[in-house]
Amino acid sequence: MPTHRTLQLSEAQRAELRRVRDHDTRPYLRERAAALLKIADGAKAAVVARRLLLRRHKPDTIYAWQDRYEREGLSGLLIRKGRGRKPAFSPGVPGAAARPRGPLARSATRPAPVRGATQSLAAGRRTSSVPVAPADE
Repeated sequence: MPTHRTLQLSEAQRAELRRVRDHDTRPYLRERAAALLKIADGAKAAVVARRLLLRRHKPDTIYAWQDRYEREGLSGLLIRKGRGRKPAFSPGVPGAAARPRGPLARSATRPAPVRGATQSLAAGRRTSSVPVAPADE
């Protein structure tokens, strides 16, 4: 029967994780420190992932945080450069704005739709872009 992974912390490491959990300005780092402290106190990572944090996570995410902390210390919990969505426009890259992208860029090249008839609120009469024959009296 496999046993669950544990995390052995020295008093200095535990104090450092408590300080980060309680006082760091980065919410993601506070959450990761809290997860590691709960694992060090004996909770299973899968239980921590599903029930003991503010948001649910996959257990593999918690295991990855634990692996990085064991390998690199507190710096392993930081978000690394190059993660996330890349910007569509970079001011320093020549030719980056050569072709507009996205839904707003496409709609800017299309003409506005023509309406058949509109109601003029100020005059109280109908106006139309199509000529209308006068009504017979």
